[in-house]
Amino acid sequence: MKHWPIGLFCVLLSGAALAAGPAAVRKRVQASMLLTGTIVVAPDGSVRSYVIDKVEKLPSVVTGLLAKNIPNWKFEPTLLDGKPVAAKATMSLRLVAKPVGDDDYSVGISGTQFGQQVPGESITYKDQVRPTYPPQAVRAHVSGTVYLVLRVGRQGRVQKAEAEQVNLVMVASDHEMERWRKVLANSALAAAREWTFNLPTSGRHVGDQYWVARVPVTYNLRRLGEIRGDDYGEWRPYVPGPRQLVPWIDDSRLLSGSADALPDGGIHPLETGGLRLITPPGGA
Repeated sequence: MKHWPIGLFCVLLSGAALAAGPAAVRKRVQASMLLTGTIVVAPDGSVRSYVIDKVEKLPSVVTGLLAKNIPNWKFEPTLLDGKPVAAKATMSLRLVAKPVGDDDYSVGISGTQFGQQVPGESITYKDQVRPTYPPQAVRAHVSGTVYLVLRVGRQGRVQKAEAEQVNLVMVASDHEMERWRKVLANSALAAAREWTFNLPTSGRHVGDQYWVARVPVTYNLRRLGEIRGDDYGEWRPYVPGPRQLVPWIDDSRLLSGSADALPDGGIHPLETGGLRLITPPGGA
């Protein structure tokens, strides 16, 4: 357990319409930090080495947590022609600070995502229509991130789309939170259904009938003329949404990892065989 200043969460708590009361709201609000890097896994599934991007920007409590947990991770061995081999992959980690009492917060690694993308072996954007920020969400100052799962067919168009999770940067009653999740999800889904994609040109999935990918869509209100700085390594308050089932996914392995551990921007194909972590990521 870590002792954190209450100001960590004041961004959400101040000025919010607290239908459930302050005590209930404190249990729901979290602060997160999304980190990226690379990892090398030995043939037996143990961690050989790892690198965290911009580690100099991170507080010691974070680097200490990573150093304590990552070397002890265990992965399913990566096979090549039936034999285990070493594997290198990009990774993203979501760290979360949760309130557990008066001015006390536990910090842990809540989600991980690993990739092994090779140029030409996965789908890429051809034409990406920018989602429209719902006017009612703008008026209500609602921000958040929608994590989509898409199925893309051989014509390069979206065949199926689902909002797997919606995290909000706001606090309200459960009913209101659910309503705003649907508002942002519907906007993201409407845009995604108009997207087109370039198909793989090489690799073992080039002949697939369809491809599945995760895509984060972020809605973030800023003042006119405001320039976004580098907020890497900073805590950001949010309320996590429930993770929804994707009914048309037959292989649950495709949805391994955490949807909200994905960094903003880009597309994250799920067939390319990312590493599978088989031990808990660690922390509280």
